[in-house]
Amino acid sequence: MSEQTQSQTPSTGLAALSSTSTLLQATQAFLLYLTNELYSPNTIKSFGNDLKLLGSYIGYERPIGRISTDNLNAFLNWLRYERGVPCSPKSYVRRVTTVKVFFRWLHKNGVLLQDPGAPVIQYSVEPPLPQILSEAELQKALAVTQAMWAAARPDPRPHLLLKLLIETAIKKSECMAIKLEHIRRDTPEGPLLEIRYDDPRKQTKERRLPLSEEIISVLDDYLESYSPTDVLFGCTARNLEYVLTDVAEQAEIKKGISFEMLRWTAIVRDYVSGVEETRLRQKLGISPITWQSTGKKIKTLAESYQ
Repeated sequence: MSEQTQSQTPSTGLAALSSTSTLLQATQAFLLYLTNELYSPNTIKSFGNDLKLLGSYIGYERPIGRISTDNLNAFLNWLRYERGVPCSPKSYVRRVTTVKVFFRWLHKNGVLLQDPGAPVIQYSVEPPLPQILSEAELQKALAVTQAMWAAARPDPRPHLLLKLLIETAIKKSECMAIKLEHIRRDTPEGPLLEIRYDDPRKQTKERRLPLSEEIISVLDDYLESYSPTDVLFGCTARNLEYVLTDVAEQAEIKKGISFEMLRWTAIVRDYVSGVEETRLRQKLGISPITWQSTGKKIKTLAESYQ
């Protein structure tokens, strides 16, 4: 079915579904449910795209009560071996999850008497471990940024950026969202960075992270040199990525330096230094469920950290 035909089909809610409803109608009701439950736009989009693939294979007008486990396994086999478009292990696992979650939702809500997705086998695929800097590499990078800060024509931005990321373990998006008012100098706990979110769904990620006196010192020079008025880094994320690339080149770190690499390096260093796991999770701003997989990666990375 074409996208134009899909858009002309009236959407329906859960209450209107039955086993004779079409896959398209059930998909629309499911996406409406996800929206009402305040799932993230990216999550909703991923579910929608995966179910669109199912519809293209099995037929959008097929009644959901006539979709069997064999049909679903044939669809998944088509994705992996017959579609002619590469399906990465990560994408495949996500699409299996989509199928299982979608039909479990229909069964749980009484639309289907049997769940055809339940017998579908869910394979686990372990993603590769993230790259981190060794302690020696980090110190070389810090020596480069320190020299740039102390040069005859000083540039404090690289040192501020590197120190901020390695002390706080914040994500790139969080770094770009820092406003000057989020940096609190005179609190009873000492200097702090407040990570804030405008989206109510992400306010559980908000946190207060301690800052060193060195960051405050380089921050003062940065403010004088760059004169930001609202956000701390009034440039694009790509500009800051170039800064990190330049530091890596000067420090002769061939694998480069990235925001993600520094986030993982920061938290592995904390783990090695003995910081308690609950504090590490809170520092990263992630849920206990996410910590289950993240914590395992941190422990594995820490085993070979030097």
